[in-house]
Amino acid sequence: MKKGVSLPRWVTDYLGMAIVLAILLAIFGYSARNFFSLPTFKMIASQVPDITILAVGMTLVLIIGGIDLSVGSVMALCGAMLGKSLITWGVPLPLAIGICMLTGLLCGAVNGLVTITWKLPAFIVTLGMLEIARGATFFVTGYRTVDTATSLDFITETTIAGVPMPFVIAILIVALGQLVLSRSVFGRYMVAIGTNEEAVRLSGIDMRPIKVTVFALCGFLAGVAAVIQTARISSANPNVGVGWELQAIAAVVIGGTSLMGGRGSVIGSFFGVLIIAVLSTGLDQIGAEEYIKRIITGAAIVAAVILDYYRNRLSAAK
Repeated sequence: MKKGVSLPRWVTDYLGMAIVLAILLAIFGYSARNFFSLPTFKMIASQVPDITILAVGMTLVLIIGGIDLSVGSVMALCGAMLGKSLITWGVPLPLAIGICMLTGLLCGAVNGLVTITWKLPAFIVTLGMLEIARGATFFVTGYRTVDTATSLDFITETTIAGVPMPFVIAILIVALGQLVLSRSVFGRYMVAIGTNEEAVRLSGIDMRPIKVTVFALCGFLAGVAAVIQTARISSANPNVGVGWELQAIAAVVIGGTSLMGGRGSVIGSFFGVLIIAVLSTGLDQIGAEEYIKRIITGAAIVAAVILDYYRNRLSAAK
């Protein structure tokens, strides 16, 4: 008896998410009169880049079996440092952007170092950083929004082959993240740590620098997201990013990354971001109230986790 042809797992995973996305587009295209319009897709494209970049960092952290609850607050702090550097301290733009990204890198490195040094749960450490970074943001800005005027307009106004530069940057980061994860030794170590940390330790590999690097990368990407987000709203608002860590986690989980570590895909996380963005925009256009939007989004997250459970059981059975 001939065996059926089995498709590669990445094909089935991405195909499933593409089908879900297509179904959502069809539903909202039918239900909302103006959903299939250029303004709608421009709005989605403008909102997607910063959360996509945060989701890339969150994917890497979850793959090693960690979590980062501080990315929203770190992004706000990075944006505050960018705004103050440009407007108050008169720092040249390239240096101000460097300060912004360095702030994120340092916050992420601290998360990793504290977690590794004292063997503390990343959940607790990054929850503490969430509060520290938000408090530092209020201190830097004096609780006031810093208007960056036109300093960063070139980021949002520049297009590459007709595509806004922030979206292009996000796609490049997704591609680079997936390449590192699937085609590099560092990526294989990340997956191994998330799959069986004890086995990695017994094989003689020092996990500490790998873990710290992953958390530092997550913070750095929060800094990149802060540049795009500050450019988009033309200001550094100390209240931005509240709850964004949950949005990033939701997108990553919907994209198929396991909360238990050891398995995930950056491209899958990008699909997760698109699914949430289309779902949110479509529900807005059909006039759904806020509680309906939250219930549906929450149900989608729970469904993704349940699917991940059965996927893990199926993998174990094989």
